Amino acid sequence: MITTEITPNPNSLKFLSEEIISEVGAEEFQKKDISNISNSFIKDLLNFDGVELVLLSKNFLSVKKNDTVSWDALKPTVISHINDHFEKNKGPILVDKVEDEKKDTDETVKKIKEILDTKIRPAVARDGGDIKFKSFENGIVIVELQGSCSGCPSSLMTLKQGVQNLLCHYVKEVKSVKAL
Repeated sequence: MITTEITPNPNSLKFLSEEIISEVGAEEFQKKDISNISNSFIKDLLNFDGVELVLLSKNFLSVKKNDTVSWDALKPTVISHINDHFEKNKGPILVDKVEDEKKDTDETVKKIKEILDTKIRPAVARDGGDIKFKSFENGIVIVELQGSCSGCPSSLMTLKQGVQNLLCHYVKEVKSVKAL
């Protein structure tokens, strides 16, 4: 069964599932990159009128739309698309693929990622978004806000009052946080 939750971003809606949606964690896909996307579920979803961005996470996906379509028109189509996938496939939309991620050797970066994963990402996910670590240099953490957080009116406040305050508190080397 698919349920929905509103997010702080009025152009984004969170679709929750009892099924696993992504085995690989949060991944964001944008309409502008559709030619590089091989997953047919995601490609089809991005082809719906008004859909600009899709974020898939373990048990939810967020859809960000533009102003040309209403949620009243789009919401049932997205729910139907999700249900259709699980009826036909009996498995996640994004399946685990083996990746060779380089291991972080920098202790500060390890601490930053741990705080993002344990204290910040769960809160951001409740609003239908995700936060990805990009880099750390000269006391500045660069992150990327995804899903509902991308372009949300309150994302700057979340970044400065939430993310920056927590990282500065737990990791003394962090002086500020910026978003891409």
